[in-house]
Amino acid sequence: MNKVKVYSTPTCHFCHMAKDFFKEKGVIFEDYDVSTDLAKRKEMLELTGQMGVPVIVIEGSNPIVGFNKPKIVEILGIKE
Repeated sequence: MNKVKVYSTPTCHFCHMAKDFFKEKGVIFEDYDVSTDLAKRKEMLELTGQMGVPVIVIEGSNPIVGFNKPKIVEILGIKE
């Protein structure tokens, strides 16, 4: 199983959608609140060059900015 990281904020609707999707599909992920975790915010900025959330990092692929469900499904091989 690919390692999944989600860089998010508590008020981001798309962050909640992404995390709910992962939970629904049984995908284990690490969640980083970049509104309070300055080190993870810096890490996210270095990965993407922007502040948009969510940023989803799936091991072995490029970071995904936003909740791009079709791309996530493709990378993880999730059956819809």
